[in-house]
Amino acid sequence: MSAYYGEYRGQNMKIAFFVWEFPPKIVGGLGTYALEITQQFIKRGHEVTVFTLNDPSGKLLTRDIWRGVEVYRPTPIDFSGLFPTFVDTELREWGLGLRFFSDVITYNVFSAAKLCNHLVKKERREFDILSAHDWLSVLGGISSKRHLDLPLIFHVHSTERGRALGGGSCTVENFEAKGAEVSDGIITVSKVMREELISVGFPVHKINVIWNGVDPENKYNPKNIPEESILTIRERYGIQDDEFMIFYVGRLIAVKGVDCLIRAMPQVLADVPNAKLVIVGMGNLYQYLEDTVSQLNLQDKVIFRNEFISEEERILSIAASDVCVFPSHYEPFGIVSLEAMAMKKPVVVGAMGTSGFKEQVIEAGTDQCGYLIDPNDPNDIANAVTTILQDPDRAKKMGENARKRVLAEFTWDHVAENTISVYERFL
Repeated sequence: MSAYYGEYRGQNMKIAFFVWEFPPKIVGGLGTYALEITQQFIKRGHEVTVFTLNDPSGKLLTRDIWRGVEVYRPTPIDFSGLFPTFVDTELREWGLGLRFFSDVITYNVFSAAKLCNHLVKKERREFDILSAHDWLSVLGGISSKRHLDLPLIFHVHSTERGRALGGGSCTVENFEAKGAEVSDGIITVSKVMREELISVGFPVHKINVIWNGVDPENKYNPKNIPEESILTIRERYGIQDDEFMIFYVGRLIAVKGVDCLIRAMPQVLADVPNAKLVIVGMGNLYQYLEDTVSQLNLQDKVIFRNEFISEEERILSIAASDVCVFPSHYEPFGIVSLEAMAMKKPVVVGAMGTSGFKEQVIEAGTDQCGYLIDPNDPNDIANAVTTILQDPDRAKKMGENARKRVLAEFTWDHVAENTISVYERFL
């Protein structure tokens, strides 16, 4: 335990923050989380040093100050050609994915070495706590804990078993288990995620649940969106004034359930023929999804945008939609639904298994803001979407309820205060 116990309680902390994604390199929700929570830490007077991955080309600055956050980005070195000589059989079967594993290992080693040998040993810098996020960064946190004798908080945003829908890599699962064993405290993103961690052997007494958040004032605020911008983005997607826009944004991978959303469209169109589905994102299912659209003769009703769009354009796209649908099979939290809810949009979300959506969306009563559906059932998806589109007044009320819920429960201010409170217990 740190020798500085009590010295920083209620005061400024020096946080070493290990995270795979950080601006300008953001791929998914983890990058959004890292961006927002570190800004909140800085806002409260804490010092944050981030260790994240550089671009493989090394084109990003290896040392940077990004909006007050000190950032170190080691450039990975490709050891994947050597790995098959000594790694486990399971890893050899990764094939081209072995380069990814190589990048993970070198990133963790270089980051821990930078913190322990350079910043602490050479520059005599002091840190109070280590924060490591998912298996991608936990080895750097574990190594630094052992060298510096600092408390380590392991943030678990998802698990390998969950992401792979029951399969996945035993090596990655071992990384997660080691993080759970060595860390002083664990923070996860939802109550259902806590139950999943307990089921795979994480120590119950270490686990703290802190929901994620959204910025409903400066970013996800419908009052900030000019009407002409909405008209422009609808025109960009080919949505006419008399048409409804169903919107999905996210990775095009199996766990997100986009294929079932497409298969729901024939039933939606039978009841609401003037509806169109806009799908924005990239992933290994893109060609399969396009083929599915062709097989169902939906080419004029499903619009793909196979690219990663900026947050600004994502906000505009949400603002232009009539309903947002995220039929994930596995979603430990799901910031994307909060973004839609903050923009006063009714949402239709997957609610089977580990689904943080269930803790966000109220689907009945006077506070209803959306529907919880079975992501495996296209009919269930279609019924929810159709119900919303056929009753604009009800949809408007659901959107208003959605924003109220975000403002009450899901702001980054809440997230930061709760996270700092957990950190302080281990100083």
